[in-house]
Amino acid sequence: MANVFAYPALDLLPDLCDLYPDDTKVLAQQFNDYGQIKIFHGQVVTIKCFEDNSLVKSILAQDGKGKVLVVDGGALTRKALLGDLIAESAIKNNWQGVVINGFIRDVATINSLNIGVKALGTTPIKTEKRGLGDLNTPVNIAGVNIRPNDWLYADENGVLIAKYELVLPNNN
Repeated sequence: MANVFAYPALDLLPDLCDLYPDDTKVLAQQFNDYGQIKIFHGQVVTIKCFEDNSLVKSILAQDGKGKVLVVDGGALTRKALLGDLIAESAIKNNWQGVVINGFIRDVATINSLNIGVKALGTTPIKTEKRGLGDLNTPVNIAGVNIRPNDWLYADENGVLIAKYELVLPNNN
């Protein structure tokens, strides 16, 4: 399969939506961009958790080559599900990016890191560490069902989900 990062356009999602109108679902949620990487994609790993990022920390400490972590925190705003140390762990373990349906913290540091992060916003408050959460369970964010092993594509236009890896034509 083709590597979408070789695609010359900076606006990846509009082209994917045009090419695959019946095979993509766009998250209607307005995510903010954090980190140095603005375009990323990969096979989905899901976590559903409530104000507890124990599982997020654990999973991002594992090999994530070719994967994107999708965290459904219920769009809650009180506590951050990702901070700088966990983001650094994700980079070290080759994750392509992280999408948080919730808030993050340590934004200045995360913005200096070579990773793509999308989240609803920021808060300085960390989560409790109770070891709670569900791994690789289907989640629904902004009306879109996201299942483990789906494919996620992200750029500054938003986030889209596909059931299979999308191939782009050579536009040179």
